[in-house]
Order: sequence, then structure tokens, then C-alpha cells
Amino acid sequence: MSAQLLLFQLLNGLGIGMIYFLLSVGLTMIFGLMGFVNFAHGAFYLVAAYAAYSVSLLTGSMLWALLLGPLAAGAVALASERLLLRRTYALPHEAQILVTFALSLILQETVILVFDPLSKNVPVPDFLSGIVFLGDFVYPAYRLAVVGVAAAVALAMWLALERTRFGAILRAGSESAEMVSLLGVDVGRVFMAAFALGGALAGLAGALAAPLRGVEPFMGLEALGVAFVVVVVGGIGSFAGALLGGLLIGVVQSVMSSLWPEGARLMIYAAMAFVLLARPAGLLGRA
Repeated sequence: MSAQLLLFQLLNGLGIGMIYFLLSVGLTMIFGLMGFVNFAHGAFYLVAAYAAYSVSLLTGSMLWALLLGPLAAGAVALASERLLLRRTYALPHEAQILVTFALSLILQETVILVFDPLSKNVPVPDFLSGIVFLGDFVYPAYRLAVVGVAAAVALAMWLALERTRFGAILRAGSESAEMVSLLGVDVGRVFMAAFALGGALAGLAGALAAPLRGVEPFMGLEALGVAFVVVVVGGIGSFAGALLGGLLIGVVQSVMSSLWPEGARLMIYAAMAFVLLARPAGLLGRA
């Protein structure tokens, strides 16, 4: 592999990894805070991707699509939590998996009914459709913008978790939700906000990924598998672990797509197995 191709794939891996981070951070936050196994998380990614596609068709503006897609996913996540999922918190994980997987299938089939099972292209915003010159190296402007947006969101989330009361409650709740409740905090509202935020972040990942890969009804199941790999690699319940795991999996997938295209997805799971052998709790997870 030439040096330029390696650099190109590393930058691609960085962009993919940041999307994986946005996709998985809500999943790890929900599990760490609530101990809730959410198999519908990939469906929020799917909903936002199709919302972005629809808005871009109606308005011709991908910027509105990037704004409204995550809002649509957050709204679906909020409605799902309030109307259905909150009733399963006390149930065993097996019941949570069945209910959320059923919800995922319902959302997927709804997308097929409203649209159709065929894949569709989503345009890149006009002002980001060109290339950027980095010395002698050229790179698509939109992919660099994806890295920048995801990095800005990661920084904002870190500040919110470390510098705000809500962040302190989330961190305390991940240690002991019962203790937080005894201190007078309405844990139900915290769970609701965390669920909506997790859905919106997965939605942002879906909206950002739509111009890169297009949209199709089964992208949610694919995203769910990757999100669980990232969470396991980074460490369940760890914000920094989701970032590190997303970047690692993104780079592995991107580089291997040049070295061994047929096995690029297989290497994601090989990387997960290697990390678990070395650190069973994940890179930054607690034992």
C-alpha cells in the first residue's frame, strides 16, 4: 500500500470512526446509566437517515436534513421510551431484547412501507461537494466536515458531562441509580432525557452517514452490530471508551478495505476478540 493510499484510508477511518462514536455513545450511556439493553438503537440511526433523505428532497438543503434528522430520531426515541420501553426497565434483559428488537423491526418495516426496499442516494451539500488540498494530498471536503462536526459534538458532550449538573447526575446514575433517586432526583426524567439524547446522537450519525453510503431499510441492523462492537471494545458505560473504540474500529475497517476488501467487516470482530482477550472489560471499561 502506498503512503498516499494509507493516509487516505487513515483519514477515512477517522471519519468513519467518529460516526461510529456518535452511533455508540448513546447506547453505552443508556446501558451504563439504566442497565437497559436497547436493540432498537440502530433503528433510530435508520429513521434519521431517511428523515435526512426526505428533507433533502423536499427542501434541496442537506443542512436542514442534518438538523432535522437527529431531531426526528430523538423524537422517536423519546416517544418509544415514554409509551413502551419504560414499562420494561424492571424486566429481565431477555425481555428487553425481545421488546426493543420488535420495535426495531416495526420501524424498519414502516420505512419500507413509506418508501420502498431499494437503496437511495443522498446528495452532499453543495458547498462541501469539492475537495480540500492538504499539501500534495487531496481529500473530500464533506468527509473532513464529518470529522469536524463529530469532534465538536464530542467536545460539547464532554463539557456537558463534566461541567453541568445534568452530567453529574448521569455520571452518578451510572454508578448507582438507586442512590441518585434517594437524593431526590427524578430518575425517570433523567432516563427519559438520556434516552432522547442517545437517540438524537444515533440520528446525527445516520444523517451524517447518509451522503456517504446512501440509505436503505436494513442499514439499522448493520449499525446496531457495529455499535455493540464499539461499546464492547471501548468498555460498557465509558464515554471516552466509545470514542476510542469508534476510532479503532473505523481505522481497522478502512485500512482493511484496501488490504483485504472481502474481510474488512470480519476484521472488525477480530479486533473486538483481540481486545477482549487482552482486556475483558474493554479498553477503558471497569471490571
